[in-house]
Order: sequence, then C-alpha cells, then structure tokens
Amino acid sequence: MKTTKFLSKGSVVRIISTARKISPSEVEPAIKVLKSWGLEVQLGRNLYAEHNQFAGTDDQRLQDLQSALDDPTVEMIWCARGGYGTVRLLDRIDWTSFLRKPKLVVGYSDVTILLNHISEVLHVECLHATMPINIKNLLTAEDQQSITSLKQYIFGIESQHKSLQHPFTRKGDFTGRVIGGNLSMVYSFLGSNTQVDPKGKVLLIEDLDEYLYHIDRMMMNLRRNELFDGLAGVLVGGLTDMNDNTIPFGESAEEIVRRHFEDYDYPVYFGVQIGHCSPNLAIPIGGKVEVCNNTLIVPR
Repeated sequence: MKTTKFLSKGSVVRIISTARKISPSEVEPAIKVLKSWGLEVQLGRNLYAEHNQFAGTDDQRLQDLQSALDDPTVEMIWCARGGYGTVRLLDRIDWTSFLRKPKLVVGYSDVTILLNHISEVLHVECLHATMPINIKNLLTAEDQQSITSLKQYIFGIESQHKSLQHPFTRKGDFTGRVIGGNLSMVYSFLGSNTQVDPKGKVLLIEDLDEYLYHIDRMMMNLRRNELFDGLAGVLVGGLTDMNDNTIPFGESAEEIVRRHFEDYDYPVYFGVQIGHCSPNLAIPIGGKVEVCNNTLIVPR
C-alpha cells in the first residue's frame, strides 16, 4: 500500500465536488481553515457549476477531478460534499499521472466509492474524514474533534480515540487496513472491480437516512457476498436518522447490524464516532489502524 506524504506549510489543497452542487458560502469556512493551517487553497474550475442536483455535468466534475489528479503541485484533493454522483465518473478516470505521484484524497459519504477504488484497486491510501460542506457547523460546535483529527492526519500526527464503549460491542484488540465507509456505497459497488477483499481487514460501516429494512437488505447482501469473512474486526460508525415503515421493522439499525455479526468471532465495536455523526473522526481507507484496550489508534 502506498502512503502519501504529510502536508506542510505551503502545501496545495484542491477543493472539488464529485457529487452534489455546492455554493461559495458553504465552501468559504473550509478555505479559511486551510489557510489558517498555512496551506495554499485552489478551487476546481467547475466547483460552483450547477446541473440539476449535481456540481456541474458529469464532464465538468470529471474535468475537475482529472485536473486535480494530474497536477503534480496538488498534494491533497478535498471533496467538497457527498450526495450522489461520484460513481458516474469512476470508470472514465485516467490514473496514470496519479500513480506516478499519488496525493491524498479526502472525503466520505458518496465519496466512499472513490476512496475504496483508490485503495483497493490502485493500492494508495486515502482518508475518510469531514468535508468542506461540514466545516461551517463544526466551527460553531463545542466538539472540534472532526477538524482536529483531519489536521492531525494530514500533518502526520498520530491520533488516539479512547473510550470505545457501547452495550453491543464485542471487545478485543486487532490491527488491520481499513475498508468500507458508507454502507450504501459499499453495497452499491459489490460485484464491480471496486469490490473490496475483506481478509485480514477492518470493515468500517456507517450510514444516514436509510430505512431499517434496507439496512437489513444491505447487510444480507454483504454477508452473502462473503464480505464479512476473515475480517480482523469491525468499526460501526454513525447510523444516523434512520427511518421506519408504518408497520415497524422491529429492530434498530444497531440491532440489525449486531445480528448479522453474531456468527463471527472477531471484535465488533459499535458507536464509533465516524461518518454521519458528530464528531466525524478521520480514519484512513487502505491504511492501518489498531484497536487496543478499547482505544482506536490511527498511526502516521
């Protein structure tokens, strides 16, 4: 697995959107944060373009992504937001320049497919972390861990997140490279060349605004595709704002997930503060993490 170099004062960060449209007012707080860290900020040429719900047409969003991947001066690509649309670009990307000089790609949610493709197919480490769309609200929040953990990772500082406590957790120590992220996205790329190999890995799952029966459907599909076989451990992040039908499903999202892992003997940690939750801690996709004494360690 290739790792990307740490950022330093003067490093160039390019902000683009591979998915839903975004406005200047939503991006400006993130620009200010990056500049306060001594980083140089560039914006994708089509960042503020609009085409229906997307940040421009597929061609425009691909142009911004390809330009950032190809530019040797760019050291980090920060995806502005999720929503939907990244998968529409994936099979049109030319990775030649990126593989000559890899750079850190950062995002979560819909960007999960891009992160896993880069880590599993190209063997380059990425970062599952907060995005520019979130920064305005995070700056006014009492808890600054989302921003702090992002800064620590990109500048090469190890982070430790203690007290992984949840009544559903099956405890145990483990080490492994992280796969996964947003459950809906992992479900969507099963059967494609982006599908991940679970052996010896740490599976991260999190999601937002899904129906409970569909959580069960996705977990069934991952299980039937043997994505739970041979894992080193599981991190269950935020399962936030779930929906139910008029006739209740009968289990919470956490209860559904716990049931699907009952037949496996590796550790499963619930309530991990990653994904669509607050805080949203930074964690590498493709990079190694360790859980020891109920503490999540993200080395650098």
